[in-house]
Amino acid sequence: MSSPDPQIRDNSRPVIRQLEDSAINRIAAGEVIERPASAVKELVENAIDAGATRITVEIADGGKTLIRVTDDGCGMTPEDLPLALSRHATSKIDGSDLLNIHTFGFRGEALPSLGAVGRLTITSRAAGNDAAQIRVAGGGMEPVKPAALRAGTVVELRDLFYATPARLKFMRTDRAEAQAIGDVIKRLAMAEPSVGFTLRDVSGGGEGRVTFRADPLSGDLFDALHGRLGSVLGREFAENALKIDATREGLRLYGYAALPTYSRGAAVAQFLFVNTRPVKDKMLTGALRAAYFDFLSRDRHPVAALFIDCDPTLVDVNVHPAKSEVRFRDPGLARGLIVSALRHALAEAGHRASTTVAGATLGAMRPEQATPQSAPHVYQMDRPSMGARTAAYSAQRPDYVPVPPYQPSPPPQSQGFAEMRSAFSGQTIEEPVQPAEPGMQEAQSEALPLGAARGQVHENYIIAQTADGMVIVDQHAAHERLVYEKLKRQMGENGVAAQALLIPEIVELSDNDCARLLAVADELGKFGLGIEAFGGNAVAVRETPAILGEVNAEAMVKDILDELDDQGESQLVQARLEAILSRVACHGSIRSGRRMRGEEMNALLREMEATPHSGQCNHGRPTYVELKLADIERLFGRT
Repeated sequence: MSSPDPQIRDNSRPVIRQLEDSAINRIAAGEVIERPASAVKELVENAIDAGATRITVEIADGGKTLIRVTDDGCGMTPEDLPLALSRHATSKIDGSDLLNIHTFGFRGEALPSLGAVGRLTITSRAAGNDAAQIRVAGGGMEPVKPAALRAGTVVELRDLFYATPARLKFMRTDRAEAQAIGDVIKRLAMAEPSVGFTLRDVSGGGEGRVTFRADPLSGDLFDALHGRLGSVLGREFAENALKIDATREGLRLYGYAALPTYSRGAAVAQFLFVNTRPVKDKMLTGALRAAYFDFLSRDRHPVAALFIDCDPTLVDVNVHPAKSEVRFRDPGLARGLIVSALRHALAEAGHRASTTVAGATLGAMRPEQATPQSAPHVYQMDRPSMGARTAAYSAQRPDYVPVPPYQPSPPPQSQGFAEMRSAFSGQTIEEPVQPAEPGMQEAQSEALPLGAARGQVHENYIIAQTADGMVIVDQHAAHERLVYEKLKRQMGENGVAAQALLIPEIVELSDNDCARLLAVADELGKFGLGIEAFGGNAVAVRETPAILGEVNAEAMVKDILDELDDQGESQLVQARLEAILSRVACHGSIRSGRRMRGEEMNALLREMEATPHSGQCNHGRPTYVELKLADIERLFGRT
């Protein structure tokens, strides 16, 4: 039991009191303003709502001592400034409909909350009005006074949380807070490609240094978004991202999602937006994970920037103080749209793999850089020597007789190439030459995406020549994926065989768990897990997937319930089935160490081109590496 409040007598009845406005604002600040990044988010969102096209954010000491946001938006009149610092005063809604919200902010809490915990100065000028300034510190407001400003608004917040010193103890280091501010700016920059953003660190005074900059982009939605994502997430993401555009029952999903081979070790590069509002929603991230479920191992995470646009009445954004969570009227519709759209895009990508794989390969092959003390190597392989030019000119004369090249005789006891080649695995196996079929000429094969097979090295890697480079294929990983896709297709067509238990296993559950499990019983039945009610809070497991063999039904049921609680759905049974199929595919595919004939290698390449998802193995690793001829020539100094 907590100790009694010293301000209330032990024997007296607790009295309800109306708190002062300053106390109310400090309490609201505790919900809305958690750290400097929260203050930056609220101020930048206000600038976007004001129609700004360029926003500059300046911070000092991780935002603890200074946050200054400058925009070129519509500005405020001198009469609006005191009202803007009043609690629940806003120009964004009229209060009649809290679901029809088209702006970032709508509560009118941010500015009064910031003024209650820091030293806030607002300078603004609306068109046709003079500029004005107002100050508030610790909840105390000064009168409005004239100021000098060409247009827009400048909001300056100094000494954040000086009025609530206890909050300062929970701040992290300046570097960590600055990084959090950068993350907020980048998310908002992705949401608004048409707005320019600049983040500047002015710690120590002076002009400071620009830590992030994104110029405003115009034109087509996808072109602008692709350019903005390239500047925020990097060029490699832009090169390996798939365009997403799908609509279903009033919801539109668009954006870019990366190939499975371009994945991360943590879920740090997953950006989700609802009506351009950055959100962190467990249901949406679960749907993203489910879409990549069959292409990534559990320790890898997809990279994506996805936007859902819908009528504001279909989603409730007023469910979290910081507006970082949303609630859809039909969550299943949003989830199904994400999963189906992403899987469709991944299937259309076919055998495509990430370009970063080739970049890593080239990086491993690059020669050592010349040190300052050593002279750099100079290559002149593309320039014919004087002797070569003379020989070329002589060969053009009518009376030219070619001289046989000099061929030294081998040493008496040396091995010839024919005797030596058995020691190398890169040899080619001579086969009778078959007449080429129409349409399968060598030039045509090289024009195909994975080219024409030229050889095999170490009995595991196929070397193919393409029109503009070469491809190295891991024959075992590639064939394993092909067999796996074929097994999945057969399972989808024929269903999952179920084995009936001689004695059904009875599992006791709570009321809620029993109801949740029975609600998905039909879906589980598709994967061979037969569950039905057994009276009270018990369920009977009557069938299990035959391919899994002996199963601990009670443990499986409880694991399924854990996934339902955490993600809203369970893929446990499907995951176990596909893990079995993956192992079967592994054992049924071409093994490492097997020599392949030319027609076998070419057949494998053609099947890869025709099979979706063949660019990565069952664990998300690439099945082939493509090297462009220009990159290969650069390795040898030919450029």
